[in-house]
Amino acid sequence: MPDETSHDDGREPAPGEGRSATGRRVPAPAPPADETETDSDVSGTGKTDTTDTTEPGETRDTGTRSPRTSAGETGSDKTGDSGSGEAGSSESGSGGSGEDHPEAPSGALIPEEIEQPVGERDPATGAPVTLPAAQQASEPVPPEPGAPDPAHDVEQRKREAGVDHLFPFGKPGQPLGRAHPFVFGFTAALGVITAWMLVKAATNAKSVIVMIVVAMFLAVGLNPAVERLRRFGLPRGAAVATVFLIVILFFAGFVASLVQPVSEQVTELRHNIPEYVQQLQNNRTLADWDKRYGLLERAEKTVNGDGFQKGLTDTATGIGKVAINGIFQTITILILTLYFLSSLPQIKTFFYQLAPRTRRARVALLGDEILDRIGGYVAGQFTIALIAGVCSYIFLSILGVKYALALALIVAVTDLIPLIGATIGAVVVSLVAFLTGTTTDLIVCAVFYVVYQQVENYVVYPRVMKRTVDVQPAVTIVAALVGAALLGVVGALLAIPTAAAISLLIREVVMPRQETL
Repeated sequence: MPDETSHDDGREPAPGEGRSATGRRVPAPAPPADETETDSDVSGTGKTDTTDTTEPGETRDTGTRSPRTSAGETGSDKTGDSGSGEAGSSESGSGGSGEDHPEAPSGALIPEEIEQPVGERDPATGAPVTLPAAQQASEPVPPEPGAPDPAHDVEQRKREAGVDHLFPFGKPGQPLGRAHPFVFGFTAALGVITAWMLVKAATNAKSVIVMIVVAMFLAVGLNPAVERLRRFGLPRGAAVATVFLIVILFFAGFVASLVQPVSEQVTELRHNIPEYVQQLQNNRTLADWDKRYGLLERAEKTVNGDGFQKGLTDTATGIGKVAINGIFQTITILILTLYFLSSLPQIKTFFYQLAPRTRRARVALLGDEILDRIGGYVAGQFTIALIAGVCSYIFLSILGVKYALALALIVAVTDLIPLIGATIGAVVVSLVAFLTGTTTDLIVCAVFYVVYQQVENYVVYPRVMKRTVDVQPAVTIVAALVGAALLGVVGALLAIPTAAAISLLIREVVMPRQETL
């Protein structure tokens, strides 16, 4: 009978040993470091299986492992824990391997029975390598009492750092968690710096942002006119060109109407300067003040001084810069308005696609309603301004005030500003009427504009805005005041449509959600 002892000494197997059922010899791999392995099939028993080769025809039980038997033993004597009494599958190809791997009927290894790989292996032989205890430890070795200082001792430095062939400079420590004070402080500081840089960038680009917002506002406001022209069969390009041409003609007419009065007044002032000086010299009151306080002498010193000349030059330069900047901004806004108006459908589609697919339809409906309200507000403001300009032109023509067309255009433009626009236009017209006419003209203009503003505020404005914006009068006043405090005239223009959009979102989004809570 063949020897049943395991081949732990690594000798060459005897004839008939280490062969499979077909009689083919299987070469033996390198011997493992540990000849015993824990049986993964016996849970919680702690039993070990001593690996060995089997004789041909020998069977192995799949239940509780038992010592190997000779070739004459039958599978009925080796029952598993389940008591089934069935013989295990015969081993083939395991001779001399030192390990038993269960196989499926197809010959593949059962995944649950595959041995876990050993941590370290010799690259030459593939056999497991036993590392020193200091290298197997997952943490660096703590310093022992009386150990040398790692700053001076290289070996102690490597020992405490846990140097091995995988970590030649020592094992890294645990990473800092998100709750670590350093990580939290650094992240918070980085967020504050980023926010500050964004605010600073927005502040530096304030003028550009304002121009973009105003251009988009005008494009949205002019879009209803474009859509109305498209209903008559015009393509969008032709409709946009027509509306934009009307806007350009309006601005050109406004500027042209102001050129003639300004040029005439400057010419008249230049011719009348000597007369004004002579009147001042013959004025008794002024002469008496000059004797008492030396006004003419002081005025002469002030005019001839270097500071006066420099201040006058700086003032003239500042006025020129403001005028050039205003012209540049106006041209830029008009160009941006043209671009935004021509590509408004694509811009809307792009922003709608940023919303989630499940909410995109509702977002698109709310966005269309907000844009319609902004367009209605702009159309309403232009209607009110047109009414004010026409009424002013008729009144000034009847009264006989000079430059009636220019003054009517000034009233129409200033009337676009909520709350205070009509008052500004009325003051300008009354002052010009007084300077070019009599005190009676001033009183008549003041009475007319006081009456007209009451009619506009309580009759025209509510009717127009109720149909286009649907915002409460108190909300309109508060929004205009806040917008004017933030961005001046531009803020006052944008405040009311912004308030309309916010009120729509509150009514359609916030209030229904509050009802479901």
